[in-house]
Amino acid sequence: MTSKNVWIAGMAVPVMIAILLLFSGSPSVTANDQSSAAAEVRIDNFVFGPQTLTVPVGATVTWTNKDDIPHTTVSTDGVFKSKVMDTEDKFSYTFDKPGTYSYYCTIHPKMTGKVVVQ
Repeated sequence: MTSKNVWIAGMAVPVMIAILLLFSGSPSVTANDQSSAAAEVRIDNFVFGPQTLTVPVGATVTWTNKDDIPHTTVSTDGVFKSKVMDTEDKFSYTFDKPGTYSYYCTIHPKMTGKVVVQ
């Protein structure tokens, strides 16, 4: 093998790793470190999950009711209000301004959550 062939063979593994990392996306994104323009909140077992969600300005958050009973999603400051959502119903809201938006279920007021928009 010539020295040129050894150099090419030696570069193949790092190049392949770089390509895989490039196309694999973010290694992990937690609910409290959401950075995409869309985020999900799951309503299940009388809980909004995640309870606190951090998103960038302009993000659309979608709440999906996975419970067998109806729920709502209503902000405490009147910014957004869903209709009553049955199982698998969804409600979405786009957050155009930074701030902290607390919300709750009007049917089950002990169910609370928060969206932090940065």
